[in-house]
Amino acid sequence: VQLQASGGGLVQAGGSLRLSCAASGINFSTYGMAWFRQAAGKEREFVSGISWKGGATNYADSARGRFTISRDNAKNMMYLQMNSMKPEDTGVYYCAAKKPDGGSYDYWGQGTQVTVSS
Repeated sequence: VQLQASGGGLVQAGGSLRLSCAASGINFSTYGMAWFRQAAGKEREFVSGISWKGGATNYADSARGRFTISRDNAKNMMYLQMNSMKPEDTGVYYCAAKKPDGGSYDYWGQGTQVTVSS
């Protein structure tokens, strides 16, 4: 199983980034997916999740209204469009996959660094 996150980088406050997560080794269309992030010195936190068909999404309060999660099951891809970014969005962003009947996330990507300058 491999989850490859990409698209991170340096952006100014107010700018945008689009993260991508490429999945392989799993039946992607049956897995719930999510983005998490971890800032330096802090615990990893949930950012946004999406159901296996994409019909249900949820967001952390900090992301709601600015970030949009989506997926393309035909391409085994998940995305996170981040707009109106803030310095507090800085961190390593990880994609994660959850089995159809699972409560926790079973597979994690390696992370991509996002840095928002003020």
